[in-house]
Amino acid sequence: MKTLRQAKVGDTVKVVKLHGEGAVKRRIMDMGITKGVEVHIRKVAPLGDPVEVNVRGYELSLRKADAEMIEVE
Repeated sequence: MKTLRQAKVGDTVKVVKLHGEGAVKRRIMDMGITKGVEVHIRKVAPLGDPVEVNVRGYELSLRKADAEMIEVE
């Protein structure tokens, strides 16, 4: 299982599954990250947190903990 956190800068990956429960999962889905959407990794901060991605035409910053809940291929 590969997560969004493990993806490298410049990769474009497809979301396979969202892990997590309740409000956390709902918040990730509200940001536009749903099953089947493509996500491009733009930047990673020097200490690895946050990760900046392009999703559905806009830029989004995710914490490492949130990025780890997103399974990609």
